[in-house]
Amino acid sequence: MFQKILIANRGEIAVRIIRSCMYMGIETIAIYSEVDKDSLHVQLADEAICIGKAKSNESYLNMENIITAAINKGAEAIHPGFGFLSENAQFAELCETVGITFIGPKSKTIRQMGDKSKARELMIDALVPVVPGSNGCVKDLSDAKELAKDIGFPILIKASAGGGGRGMRIAYSIDEFSTAFETAKTEAKNAFGDGSMYLEKYLENPKHIEFQMLCDKYGNTVHLGERDCSIQRRNQKVIEEAPSTIKPAIREKMAQAAIKACKSVNYENAGTIEFLLANDNFYFIEMNTRIQVEHPITEMITGIDIIKEQIKIAAGEKLSFKQKDIQFKGHSIECRLNAEIPKHNFRPSPGVILLLHIPSGPGVRFDSFIYPGSIIQPHYDSMIGKMIVHDNTRAEAIKKIRATLEELVIKGINTNQSFLYMIINNPNYIKGKFNTSFIDLNLEALLEYDEYE
Repeated sequence: MFQKILIANRGEIAVRIIRSCMYMGIETIAIYSEVDKDSLHVQLADEAICIGKAKSNESYLNMENIITAAINKGAEAIHPGFGFLSENAQFAELCETVGITFIGPKSKTIRQMGDKSKARELMIDALVPVVPGSNGCVKDLSDAKELAKDIGFPILIKASAGGGGRGMRIAYSIDEFSTAFETAKTEAKNAFGDGSMYLEKYLENPKHIEFQMLCDKYGNTVHLGERDCSIQRRNQKVIEEAPSTIKPAIREKMAQAAIKACKSVNYENAGTIEFLLANDNFYFIEMNTRIQVEHPITEMITGIDIIKEQIKIAAGEKLSFKQKDIQFKGHSIECRLNAEIPKHNFRPSPGVILLLHIPSGPGVRFDSFIYPGSIIQPHYDSMIGKMIVHDNTRAEAIKKIRATLEELVIKGINTNQSFLYMIINNPNYIKGKFNTSFIDLNLEALLEYDEYE
């Protein structure tokens, strides 16, 4: 087992990784930008090193500085968390080159699955259902237009190197297509340095279901159940729950497809296979080759520490359990708390936390990096924490997440707390009648009681 791990991230996921390392008796090294010197992950780690200025490309995306820090501090492994360099094949390859273990899949796998059009081709070869669309990337606008007519509108235009909703546009007709294509292409080029695009049939109002996977170096592959991530805004998840309310027969088919997908690329470590579900038909859309923001709800229903399993797999250990050993208990819900102003188009709201009260009790968890006096920086993602609950049934979990949102107090900045509360109390959410269009269809009502003036 590793003696020392460097965490190449910040915020709540860095804190989360440090905690699992503490449980395992592993020393940790935190990296931080100049403005993050007082951040919680820096205070909790055994060692910390400043790697650059506030801008991400000068710090948390600076591969040379991170690798140098890891070598100088004697780290045997690097955990990238999510975001930043977590799905960067070049970074994983650099780790491999200098003899530092990258806690994640091999660089080759990241490259294969990170290229969304290539991943799509691999899944077609593995007989995993995919959304009807182009076979690989389209050559140019003219080629894309002709293919769009064959597929049929509406069309989802997607960046091959995309993620987080960037480089993605919907065209409902041929008249809209050219502008949507060029806009998505430009956005992809600016965000990822790659303007390669592919097309998919746009499925209107599907559910977004993902399976958490664990795969060791010896071909052992298990799933830890599924999560319903359909409550989204602009393709960014807002509330997730596990398990979903899909039919058991469909759940089993999706689980087997997820296992087939992982085995087809000889996947190692933790990963997530994401599907869209429409009219009882499901389709692979992408694989996330990293830990997910919403991993805690899976931990709550299985009792398995996914970060710990990631570290053990990277250290060469076999999975200590088989599929039949995994038990699913109860229901879990996660709400993503963001420093933002929903009424003002969800504008980020950086500032200083003046007062903080966190709910606690059986089945209540708050993953965060905030404390009274901590600074929410304007330079990074606006997520400040995740309120997570677990109970015996979905109905009881909804009551519990409602109570925790009522009790939670965060003063000094604006948050989306009221917005989350309105979602949880919406009758259709309570009944489980929601899909990826839920927020768009209910936005006005969900913003009605936003506290910001």
